[in-house]
Amino acid sequence: MPGFTKMLTQQRRLLHLSNVVSYIRFAHSKPPKPPSPPTPPKPPQKPVSFTFHDETWEDPYSWMSNLSDKVAMRHMDVYMEQEEKYTEAVMSDSDRLQRKLQSEMASRMTSDLSSPPVRWGPWRTFILAGCTTGVSKKENSIRFSVGGYAYEELSEVSPDHRFLAYTMYDKDTDFFRLSVRDLSSGSLCSKPQANRVSNLAWAMDGKALLYAVTDDNKRPYRIYCSMLGSHEEDVLLLEESDEGVYVNIRHTKDFRFVTVNAFSNTFSKVYLINAADPLSGMTLVWECETQTHCIIEHHKGYLYLFTDAARDGQLVDFHYLLRCPVESCASKSWKHVFIDDSDFVIEDVDFSDKYLVLILREGRNFRICSVDLPLPVKEGAFHLKELNSRLLPLPRYVSQISPGPNYDYYSSTMRFTISSPVMPDAVVDYNLSNGEWVIVQQQNVLHESTQTLYGITSSSSKGNQSSSKNCSFINEFNYENNRLWNDLSEFYACEHYNVSSHDGLEIPLTVVYSQKHEQDGQSPGLLHGHGAYGELLDKRWRSELKSLLDRGWVVAYADVRGGGGGGKKWFHDGRRTKKDNSIKDYISCARFLIEKEIVQENKLAGWGYSAGGLLVASAINSCPELFRAAVLKVPFLDATNTLLYPILPLTPIDYEEFGYPGVIEDFQAIRKYSPYDNIQKGVLYPAVLVTTSFSTRFGVWEAAKWVARVRERTIYDPQSPKLLNLTTDIVEENRYLQCKESALEAAFLIKMMDR
Repeated sequence: MPGFTKMLTQQRRLLHLSNVVSYIRFAHSKPPKPPSPPTPPKPPQKPVSFTFHDETWEDPYSWMSNLSDKVAMRHMDVYMEQEEKYTEAVMSDSDRLQRKLQSEMASRMTSDLSSPPVRWGPWRTFILAGCTTGVSKKENSIRFSVGGYAYEELSEVSPDHRFLAYTMYDKDTDFFRLSVRDLSSGSLCSKPQANRVSNLAWAMDGKALLYAVTDDNKRPYRIYCSMLGSHEEDVLLLEESDEGVYVNIRHTKDFRFVTVNAFSNTFSKVYLINAADPLSGMTLVWECETQTHCIIEHHKGYLYLFTDAARDGQLVDFHYLLRCPVESCASKSWKHVFIDDSDFVIEDVDFSDKYLVLILREGRNFRICSVDLPLPVKEGAFHLKELNSRLLPLPRYVSQISPGPNYDYYSSTMRFTISSPVMPDAVVDYNLSNGEWVIVQQQNVLHESTQTLYGITSSSSKGNQSSSKNCSFINEFNYENNRLWNDLSEFYACEHYNVSSHDGLEIPLTVVYSQKHEQDGQSPGLLHGHGAYGELLDKRWRSELKSLLDRGWVVAYADVRGGGGGGKKWFHDGRRTKKDNSIKDYISCARFLIEKEIVQENKLAGWGYSAGGLLVASAINSCPELFRAAVLKVPFLDATNTLLYPILPLTPIDYEEFGYPGVIEDFQAIRKYSPYDNIQKGVLYPAVLVTTSFSTRFGVWEAAKWVARVRERTIYDPQSPKLLNLTTDIVEENRYLQCKESALEAAFLIKMMDR
């Protein structure tokens, strides 16, 4: 035993000595090299020269858009696969974060994605998750599913409540197909069945259906009338052979008339069809020289026209309301309904049998105002305060109000969707007779263990004495208690700023952040922008952004020129030759966030969708040092080539927005702002994640060309990658994929800011 003990002691000494030697060797050896960063793909360059208006430029990646070249498309397939693998490699160290973010986002999505039922007559209509449409009543229920290959675009129940007309999109044929279903049996009608349908309207109390179809370039150009139950061919009511003229149809809410709008770059016309006799012809009731917004409604012998057409030859900045008796509409003797008021503008209108509802905007503040109908017989226009008008209750920080379907013309209840940066969309029914309201749907996103802080299924103003208010003094309107609205302002702050742009004009900037995080100038930030088509910037609460807000991020929204909310002049001052204004507005807002220490310097990211992608990419070209990162979703990046040589059909609205290359001033402006043509050489660009899809109106090649050229021209830095990610088609989206893509975006932003 003593010998064994001695031997064991010697072994222990040898083992200790070995450990000491190993430690010494490790201490003096070099640490292992970190893995090399992944190398971005390099697509082949095949330069092609273009000349227009005596200007010549070269495009090395033009081959990416040559859809008829099978070899080029095979190269494109290989290249996109390489981009996918590169994105996965760059983001591989964030896999755990992506899974966590995806879990967070999925948990906030409501399990029931159906729309709230809309009651009209004996039926309640609703849209369920998975592209399923349903109509139901106590003794009958019909649902029909279209699976993953199509989604519903239009649906209209006939005025006799017997038929449902609807269109479905088929991605294989890339058009919408019209069908009519008999609600009493659930069976499909033999006719009408038509392809490429863009609009529809019922007539003859449900015995006839009018519909518009598009040509090969997706231009609505023909209107047909189909008699249900008849074996006769559908009757062609109108055909516009001029490729610059577009048509659409709609019925008035009382189903007395069908209106036909025909418009081009140079004119707008509105025709009236008697719904009781749709084959009796059309009467021209309105025309103006430029393309404008024109909506006609009918109420007890009067036609009402909501438009932004020029008045007395002078352009106007906002919409206004006109009316004239039906019997004199052919002479177009329209009279103004309201006297102009500098305190507010009318954003939208809706009618019922007893009420006119106005969506008003006073500065940044939105209102809903109810007016009793019929209006008094009067020769001149009215002041709004003369008409026993009432303001309906709203929460604070409303960013948008959207009218609901409101099918029932004879109902005293109207539905609206109320949006806010600090409140998930609330679908609200207002009783116009007494001002009471109820939330019929609102997403549940916030819980605590002791009490339900959010997600009350409905709230009512019953018993609240301030449920409505006479709007004689509109600027003194008091908001309702936000707790009744399930508002999140207790947890998230919303602040408004006015930012001076390059020419001194003030740009609205909205900033949202978590109340839990101290605002000490050290926060990363995300700046949204769009600025196109006169559309309102989407500032609605988005549950996926909660993951950034709860991590201390600031989310900001720049309402730049070219967008909506500021009138027609605001829109016109950010389009065509003035597109540079919207870009400089966005840059001014970005600098403001940093200079005021709302966002930490070198921790600002940009975010833009579609035309907003052009805005953010152009801002990066101008001031790449201003941004740490950016997300561009299905962006418009190759403006020069797309507008000059469109591969996908463009509309007059697109050219009105971005410019007509045939006009030399427009062409020169396009060349100056086009993101693909103005990438700086030898400069470090921010990290960028570009997502694109085959279902977008702007081709995949635009994103691919821009990413390739940025890598080619700018300084390479693996810490500032340029990623290209191909997303799913819209008709194949589901909750899992939506959360996965949003999680990738958020993980990319967090990863880039942590470097």
